Amino acid sequence: MTVPTAEALVRDHTVYSCVMGSRAFGLATDGSDTDRRGVFLAPTPSFWRFDKPPTHVEGPAEEQFSWELERFCELALRANPNVLECLHSPLVEQADATGRELLSLRGAFLSRQAHLTFVRYALGQRRKLDADVRQYGAPRWKHAMHLLRLLAGGRDLLRTGELTIDVGAAREELLAVKRGEVAWPEVERRMTRLAEENDEAAAASPLPAEPDRARVEDFLTRTRRASALAAEADSAG
Repeated sequence: MTVPTAEALVRDHTVYSCVMGSRAFGLATDGSDTDRRGVFLAPTPSFWRFDKPPTHVEGPAEEQFSWELERFCELALRANPNVLECLHSPLVEQADATGRELLSLRGAFLSRQAHLTFVRYALGQRRKLDADVRQYGAPRWKHAMHLLRLLAGGRDLLRTGELTIDVGAAREELLAVKRGEVAWPEVERRMTRLAEENDEAAAASPLPAEPDRARVEDFLTRTRRASALAAEADSAG
């Protein structure tokens, strides 16, 4: 079996796709792009060759990015913020039977590891914003807005055990930051406080210490096996 092209993997083997970015976060304005994220299942026989299928694909449409199922699960088990948020998008565009089972496993990926990954990612972004302020006198306000959003989302996840990515009532407050209407020292104060609230929430979080790796691995193994059996049936037919 030849390995499908990257475009064919996304076109023919996507199991889950959703809209992300500002539209999923409830922060869209008239000029907002539509960011699409997806998960594809590379046919199992394509792994039996030296040339393996890609772990991710950019495109083929603009603002589109997809992960191969195994890579997606690996990142989700590590509490990667971007991947966890993708699993919780309120704007699902496609989900076949495999995609629906993946969505049913959302809770299996969640753990207190999110405290480290969300805050660590936010700190990395904050260093970039600080560098912008030193060099240009102001941060990239859109990035500052999303950093605040991420920290608030991580805090609420740790507090409740559930990840909600729509900002709800915080929309106008965050958009004011995006427009540069909030002074940078005040934005810094909010970031610092949110980081502290993440630390406080982690100490009493209802989330388990580790994700349910065995449950996710069982899903991946069954999915790979079903793909191999389907390929055998196609060859026999």
